[in-house]
Amino acid sequence: MRLGTRRSALALAQTELVAKTLRDNGHDVEIVEVVTEGDRSAAALQHIGGTGVFVAELREQLRRGDVDLAVHSLKDLPTAPAGDLVVAAIPLRADPRDALVTRDGARLDQLPDGARVGTGSPRRAAQLRGLGLGLDVVPIRGNVDTRLRKVADGEYDAVVVAAAGLARLGRLDEASELLDPGQLLPAPGQGALAVECRAADTELATALGKLLDDPVSRAAVTAERTLLAALEAGCTAPVGALADVGIDESGNEELYLRAVVVAVDGSRAVRLSTTGPLADGERLGQRLAADLLDAGAAGLIGETNP
Repeated sequence: MRLGTRRSALALAQTELVAKTLRDNGHDVEIVEVVTEGDRSAAALQHIGGTGVFVAELREQLRRGDVDLAVHSLKDLPTAPAGDLVVAAIPLRADPRDALVTRDGARLDQLPDGARVGTGSPRRAAQLRGLGLGLDVVPIRGNVDTRLRKVADGEYDAVVVAAAGLARLGRLDEASELLDPGQLLPAPGQGALAVECRAADTELATALGKLLDDPVSRAAVTAERTLLAALEAGCTAPVGALADVGIDESGNEELYLRAVVVAVDGSRAVRLSTTGPLADGERLGQRLAADLLDAGAAGLIGETNP
């Protein structure tokens, strides 16, 4: 199997997790590194196309037959169906929360007024501004190592990154705090991986599903991504969503889906939630998106960054 991946340290670490499972089950795997538009450009994501900039080249290599499957961070994958491609597996999801990294181990509420906090995510920036902590939230690009180094060098007082990324790089102990989703709701699909192949390769898709797919993780991220699609928002929109899996009064698994749409300056937010059966992820996502739009979320999604 030729397995395509971005070339960053994090992408390679994520891909190795998938490759190890395949190899442990008797498959020969060759990892093929691909440089994407998102990797080549240092511009803010919303200025270089936003949704799909980290996956377009990988998908083209799949279509050409240069690779047989690809591993993506699910939150980078457009919500619209690709038609000729299929997400054959969503492995067990890692911690979806955001992580704060500071020089001296300070927690978010311990940062001084005017502290310079870096993030490349409009979603994180909007929610951070909305906390009213007096933070100076500023853009940052680069891989995890680059971002953490800018904190260590004093260019930033803190950065906010995905906890799953730190964990997969073996650097979770550098987090000062794992942020409560009540403060910062993560991006839809954050912490999850997507293993994609050609839809016509039905035998491969079936094998990947049996070896790698986690049904509970798939149900949760399906609810989150359905909501994102119904809002007609992409990965650069100030939208956070998280579906937690619990047990209802009858002892059955259920989804608790919560979401927020925030003005880019943090001044306004629409925050709602819903619950329902584990199998109803798509319906829950659509219903909660409709409720958010009814509550005025549409006017916040279309705003541009200050």
